[in-house]
Amino acid sequence: MNYLESPKQYTGIDVEKIFFRPILTGDGAKELGIRVLYNMPVPTVVQLWDGSRNVLKKFTTNGWTGGDAATKYQKQIPMERVKAELGFSAADYFSLVYEQISARADINMEDLTGTILEQAETELFKQAIAENLRMTMWLGDTSRNTGYNTFNGFLTSINQAVTDDVINYTNYAAAEMTAPEHAVAVLQKLWDMADPALKSMRGEGQLAFFCTSDICDLYEQYLDSMGVESSFRATTEGVSSLAFHGIPIVDPCITNMLAQTSLHQSFALLTDRRNLVMAVNTADIPGNEVRMWYNPDEMENRQRALFMAGCEILDENMLSYAYRS
Repeated sequence: MNYLESPKQYTGIDVEKIFFRPILTGDGAKELGIRVLYNMPVPTVVQLWDGSRNVLKKFTTNGWTGGDAATKYQKQIPMERVKAELGFSAADYFSLVYEQISARADINMEDLTGTILEQAETELFKQAIAENLRMTMWLGDTSRNTGYNTFNGFLTSINQAVTDDVINYTNYAAAEMTAPEHAVAVLQKLWDMADPALKSMRGEGQLAFFCTSDICDLYEQYLDSMGVESSFRATTEGVSSLAFHGIPIVDPCITNMLAQTSLHQSFALLTDRRNLVMAVNTADIPGNEVRMWYNPDEMENRQRALFMAGCEILDENMLSYAYRS
């Protein structure tokens, strides 16, 4: 046996339970590092409430002294209908699926049932969808002809905000990012120019620096040069996670793909993770499905998923940005 011919089609609740919910909730959502909304009603709207900051009143007489009602703001997440498609030669596809199975310790390789093969095929496709959603939420630009153009990503929105001069931002030249201490200067600059409201949210534990690999590498070199025991351990054992004054530094791992776009090739941004939102919907789109089948004419295994996706920055004031000019 060197190919898989059994067609599989998932619709309705099976699309949610088998494919999307595992990669968009729980640990799957944490790996993305941002706020994920799954199967919210379309159009997807986030309600933001700005309650009165002075709610304590003197209790002198009976009656209502609450003042005006809390102000409600809302932000609509633009959603685009997208599809994910993959095609493999039959022999290559079986090898990929077989590798997924052989890595499991609880499998009898002489008794592969249809369910086991189906789980391996599903996992292969889920990984591809999750990775493409992650890349598009950062690099997406609908004006491109090809490549991550299904919906606009965070960096496209940020670039437009820089052009419109509506966010706190700064830039630096390539010569200003050659020494380890330069990375520290960029991170400190982001903190210094951040909105006071953003700084006040530090205690909630949701602030994060999102930086390209060059800045992360320089900052790690800076930590290595400190000459203390912790730096020695970091040099010999590696650093599991970076942080600046207790705020995590996250590498979105998109540097290799940035070179293929017109976006800023080196950047760092400080924001609350909950301010970056990606929404995915598989319930409100007509004809939503996940299908896997074998095409005998092309001797090719094919996979397809139909769903809706989009992302948005909820409040541009809650973000400070630095980029290489």
